[in-house]
Amino acid sequence: MLERYGHGGDLRTAEESFGLPAEQFVDFSSNMNPFGPPDSVKAVLYRYADEIGRYPDPAVRELRAKLANAHGIDEQSILIGNGAAELIDLVVRGLKPEIAGLAFPCFSEYSDAIRKTGAGIAEIMLPESEGFVLNLETIASSESASAADFFIFGSPNNPTGKLVEPEVIRSLLERGATVVVDEAFMDFVPDEERYSFIREASCNKRLFVIRSMTKFYAVPGIRLGYMAGDPEQIAKLRRLQVPWSVNSLAQQIGEAVLEEREFALKTLQWLAEERPWLADRLKRLGFKVYDSDANYLLARLPDGLDLTSSSLQQNMGKRGILIRDGAHFNGLDEKYCRFAVKTRSLNERLLRALEQELHSR
Repeated sequence: MLERYGHGGDLRTAEESFGLPAEQFVDFSSNMNPFGPPDSVKAVLYRYADEIGRYPDPAVRELRAKLANAHGIDEQSILIGNGAAELIDLVVRGLKPEIAGLAFPCFSEYSDAIRKTGAGIAEIMLPESEGFVLNLETIASSESASAADFFIFGSPNNPTGKLVEPEVIRSLLERGATVVVDEAFMDFVPDEERYSFIREASCNKRLFVIRSMTKFYAVPGIRLGYMAGDPEQIAKLRRLQVPWSVNSLAQQIGEAVLEEREFALKTLQWLAEERPWLADRLKRLGFKVYDSDANYLLARLPDGLDLTSSSLQQNMGKRGILIRDGAHFNGLDEKYCRFAVKTRSLNERLLRALEQELHSR
């Protein structure tokens, strides 16, 4: 099982499970930008050997200043973390909700963080019949959600890839709830200005936005993310954070990639073309593919086959292709898989392997 530790992209487990060396896998189980790290990252790595003997800036001042400028908010509204996962854990631990509302299927780190604090979870099950879209009607239909004082939503959501409409967030805030919006994949959204809540979070004590810097810039090994919120709230959470949480290499890479405007434009142009192309080809193979606003696709296996997501993952792994088993997401079952969108040549390799596997049934 690739998700031995809860996530995709685990090449060590893939080696142990499928018997191939890491470099022979094409990883569709983790949602990284297929263009790889931009050139500025390599430049940082080249010179970093001369700087590794110094402590990192404990306040991450340079990166905070650049992010504040990029988003048009106060530096004091930003907290840098050791990946989005640290910040999810931190905001739940710091705010101590009694009952947290989650829309399933969603990123497993939300429920893990909530359970660690002993809080209850109000389950909002996203209906497959509506494409797993979160709306006010779905929240209202959940009896337990009415008792929730705290909500975490992914926008775009993982694994569905769907954005949350702004009216949903604003309605919950108006009723007095605290809302955390995980925008880890928002950089892949061309209409980011419409959907991102970063600016609103900077002046609202009950709204927090979490962003990742590793997906879009393909640097997951360094662990880097940030959170935006009201300056007083951010200061409280910063006091709970482990000192030197963000190492100096991560800080320098974060500073560098924010200047990569051509890389960002190239990525958005690629995704606008490649995501619908891959979705169409998967549909031709018999998959039911759900609309996505992100760089990955949730799909249901073709009907009428003696095949589960686990067995498909196992067989594809032996072919050197890693995919995500959707059954590990609460709200999905053994008929769902998630595929990252990659370059045309790699997507064609995925499709050939899927076709061979399906025709062997």
